[in-house]
Amino acid sequence: MNSSLVRQLTPEELKLQQKQAELINLETQLAQRELELATVQAELHAFEYRYMQVVGIRQEELDQINAQISKYMTLLATNHKFHPSARLKQLYREVAKRIHPDLATDPEERTRREALMALVNKAYESGNEERLRAILHDWESSPDSVQGEGITADLVRTIRQISQSQERLQQIEYQLRHLAQSDLHQLRMKTQQLEKMGQDLLAEMANRFDQEISIAQQHLHELKAKMG
Repeated sequence: MNSSLVRQLTPEELKLQQKQAELINLETQLAQRELELATVQAELHAFEYRYMQVVGIRQEELDQINAQISKYMTLLATNHKFHPSARLKQLYREVAKRIHPDLATDPEERTRREALMALVNKAYESGNEERLRAILHDWESSPDSVQGEGITADLVRTIRQISQSQERLQQIEYQLRHLAQSDLHQLRMKTQQLEKMGQDLLAEMANRFDQEISIAQQHLHELKAKMG
C-alpha cells in the first residue's frame, strides 16, 4: 500500500502564506486607486493648462504691473542664521547612524542611502525636526531595512510591505479628497456646468482681468508721472 508523507506547514509558514495573500489583495486595490488618482490629476492638469492660456496669462501680467506699482516699497532683508538645537543635532546623529551611505553593502544600496542622506541634510539645514523624524520612521519601517533570509525575515518583510501598501492607500484617499476640495477642481466643475448652459466662464474671467489690467496700467502711468 502506497502512502505519501505531506509535510505540515509550520505556524510561521502558514502566517506567511496568509500575509502574502493579503498583500496581493492590497496591491490590486492599490493599483486601481493609483489609476484613479492619476486620472483625476491628469484631468486637472489639462484644465489648468487651459485656464493658464485664457486667464492665467492675464493674471501674470496684472501681477507684474502691481509689482511695479509697489516697487517703492523696500523689502527688509533678513539674515538667516543657522543655530541647530541640541535635540536637532541628536536626531540628526540617530538618522545618520542608520542611513549613512558608508553602511551600504552594495552600490545600489549606497546610491539609495546617498539620496536619503541628501534629504536628511536638507531637513537638518532648514531645522525641520518633523521631516527628520518622518525620514527615520520611513526607514525603520521599510522592508528593505530587514536583514537576513528565511521564513522569519520574509514574514517581517511581507508585514512591512502590507503596512506600506495600507499607508499608501490612505495617502491616495487623502489626495483624492484634497483634489476634490481644491479651488481648481471646483472651478473646473463650475466651468463644465456653465458650458452646458452655453456660458464661457473662463472668457468672462479673462475679460475682467483685461479691465483690471487697464486700470492698473493707468495707475502705473500716474505714479510714473508724479515721480517725474
